[in-house]
Amino acid sequence: MICINHPGIKPRRNADRARLSARSGARVPLRRSLTLIVVVTAAAIGGCGFRLQGVTDAMPVETAQTYLATDNRYSEFYDSLQRALRERGASVVSTEQEAGAILRILEDNAGQRILSVSARNVPREYEVYYLVTFSLEADGRALIEPESLVLTRSYTYDETEVLGKSAEETELRQSLAADLARQVVRRIAADRNVVPTT
Repeated sequence: MICINHPGIKPRRNADRARLSARSGARVPLRRSLTLIVVVTAAAIGGCGFRLQGVTDAMPVETAQTYLATDNRYSEFYDSLQRALRERGASVVSTEQEAGAILRILEDNAGQRILSVSARNVPREYEVYYLVTFSLEADGRALIEPESLVLTRSYTYDETEVLGKSAEETELRQSLAADLARQVVRRIAADRNVVPTT
């Protein structure tokens, strides 16, 4: 039988302990380095203005319950604006009496115009445009006076692909409406009287 206190075993155990201690000690600086990298990267991203999905600016407290006043509830912009408000934590209510703020869509127009034609006077390039005018009020006072925004996109026209170009025009108009809705919400969020969203 070998005694566990044999002198020849102790150095091996001590060596094992030393190796384990060295490995454990190496992990600590590594963890600290990784943590530092994450913190520095997050700070750099924030400094560039990048925001993670779901992290948004605060909205005015009055817009927690918002009523959209418009003559056209079937436009691409109206649908996009509802989504944009809800993504920021606001509730879109069905009556003015329920609302803390009234967002008025005073103008909601989209269309296209010819940019260039061929030698045979056939359109070669079109520009799709979307124009909106809006205002925001709460408790009978104007938070945002009427403002207009317009966005445009252009696309080439091929008379042999009429159906495809019609679909492209529709997609461009929807994209413009979504961009305009985000701009309107950002403009509202720029108001000074704000509280964090939940």
